Amino acid sequence: VQLQASGGGLVQAGGSLRLSCAASGFSFSTYHMGWFRQAPGKEREFVSAITSTGDITDYGDSVKGRFTVSRENAKNTGYLQMNSLKPEDTAVYYCAAIWIWRNDYRRGTGYDYWGQGTQVTVSS
Repeated sequence: VQLQASGGGLVQAGGSLRLSCAASGFSFSTYHMGWFRQAPGKEREFVSAITSTGDITDYGDSVKGRFTVSRENAKNTGYLQMNSLKPEDTAVYYCAAIWIWRNDYRRGTGYDYWGQGTQVTVSS
């Protein structure tokens, strides 16, 4: 079972990146997905979530209107398109999968699988 996050890197403020989260070893299409981030010295922060079918999405206030979450179940892959990046978006970004939707999904608790994280650095 694996979630492999990729696509991070160094980008200037105002730029864009697309993160990918490739799943293997489990039935990705039946799992809901979450994206989280953690900056040095800060707590983990909810970024976005998407249901297993992709019909419902949610975003943290700090990224709403700039980030777009999506998924391609046929490819066992989830995506996080990040536009208009700001220096405060600098963090390690993690994808996670959860089978049973929980009301506290924003807290990051109860997720069944986590990716290893990918670094996003936004320079000013």
